Amino acid sequence: MKQLSQIYLLLLLVTMLNGCTTIGYYSQAVSGHTSLMVSGQRVAAVIADDSTPAELREKLAIAQQAREFAAQRLGLPVGDAFREYVNLDRPWVVVNLVAAPEFSLEPHRWCYPILGCQAYRGYFSLEAAKREQASFRAKGFDTFIGGVTAYSTLGWFDDPLHTGFTRLPEDRMVALMFHELAHQVVYIADDTAFNESFATAVELEGLRLWLVEQGKPGQFRQALERLSRLNQTLALVQAFSTRLEALYEQQGSLPDDQLRSRKADVLEQLAQAYQQTSEHWPEPGPLGPAPVTLNNANLALFRQYNQHVPAFRQLLRENGYDFAGFYPAVDELSQKPEPQRSELLTDLSKRFKENL
Repeated sequence: MKQLSQIYLLLLLVTMLNGCTTIGYYSQAVSGHTSLMVSGQRVAAVIADDSTPAELREKLAIAQQAREFAAQRLGLPVGDAFREYVNLDRPWVVVNLVAAPEFSLEPHRWCYPILGCQAYRGYFSLEAAKREQASFRAKGFDTFIGGVTAYSTLGWFDDPLHTGFTRLPEDRMVALMFHELAHQVVYIADDTAFNESFATAVELEGLRLWLVEQGKPGQFRQALERLSRLNQTLALVQAFSTRLEALYEQQGSLPDDQLRSRKADVLEQLAQAYQQTSEHWPEPGPLGPAPVTLNNANLALFRQYNQHVPAFRQLLRENGYDFAGFYPAVDELSQKPEPQRSELLTDLSKRFKENL
């Protein structure tokens, strides 16, 4: 009955929207998410099924332990999330489209009910995403389409487990569960950096506690090493983005052909710097395996994630690693005007020191 009421809510949402493009987009979103919801099986039943591969059975059992841990130790609003399992026929659950003008790192923003405006648009159909991508390219925009392993409905629906989770190594599966559940705690419309950094901080600190309980505290260093590689990449992207922004400020005073040529040079230098930095990493870096092809769209998206992770980890530390006290502090921070919020996050970041 609850599942049916959720579907009716989705259908009602579509009927409230105007415009052919809007209706078309939300129709695919409704059908895609509805398909995800109705195709799930109870995790307990999948585990009990003798035909379930042993590896999947073990992953699902671990996921249920992590689900209970999230509720009891991390104070996350689990509800009925992750009680069902969906076997996807693709390596991603949705794909995100990002578009940015040829001479700007400010991405196009799509606005949604409840969620506010975001710098990406998610599609359950790769073909639909490519059609929208083509329309932006025809207008001269840089574009990027990337697969998304999981997404959160912010508690409006019962998010399922699916093969996007279970294909991951155990620690990364558990961390992703914590991350997606954290989005239900605090979410600010129009502030992707705040939302994703907060969820990543909960993911990291939750994983640390989980691994200690599992008797595997040493594995947390691997998570921190991944974070270090991400931060190295972010530093590179920020440095070269500063150069691009200075270049784009000359639009109108320099011919477009000259801007285009200089832009290509900066992006190629960034790609080479990333390749040199990631040469000896044990796995592909955050921008993917080198060599990479970069443009304004994927740089704009990458810059919005993770920049405030140290701030939220510091705030949790200052609350004595008490999640019950941490979440209200984050909520209070979220209520402040954006300039004051950013200033406080910057101050928190400066105070953070990694403690291994």
